[in-house]
Amino acid sequence: MRMGKILLHSKMLLMMGTKNNIATITLYRPVGLKEFELIANADWKSFPPRLNWQPIFYPVLNQAYAEQIAFEWNTKDEFSGYCGIVTAFELSNDHYQKYEVQNVGGEIHNELWVPAEELEVFNANIIGQIEVVKVFLGEAFVFPQNEKIAEVVRAFSV
Repeated sequence: MRMGKILLHSKMLLMMGTKNNIATITLYRPVGLKEFELIANADWKSFPPRLNWQPIFYPVLNQAYAEQIAFEWNTKDEFSGYCGIVTAFELSNDHYQKYEVQNVGGEIHNELWVPAEELEVFNANIIGQIEVVKVFLGEAFVFPQNEKIAEVVRAFSV
């Protein structure tokens, strides 16, 4: 059972809790369709390696910011499949503490910057599975042929 409490961090509320008796923090990651398919292929347990032109992996600290990216960026981006999928996951609090929170704009725009070469260790500190929170579809979106993926997209689309 997940028990949680809310902490204030740089004028932001962070969801802290425990899962499997491990102190965790809830983080979010907006992804496009291809990255989502790779997460599904990894049994919802890890994020795929970064591409050579992506030096950092940046999960965000709140759902509102993840939704903003998914809606305003991913739905308009061909590489994202014109689809923005907000994922949520629990990271061990001990591992979370290794990274400095980076503010990249307004009050809600807080991220962790995980160097690409550290992503495998970061993934090993995810507790449980990566979950879908919400899906935004752009005007040019076409449902994927993979029925498993299409079913999840349909179930969570706004």
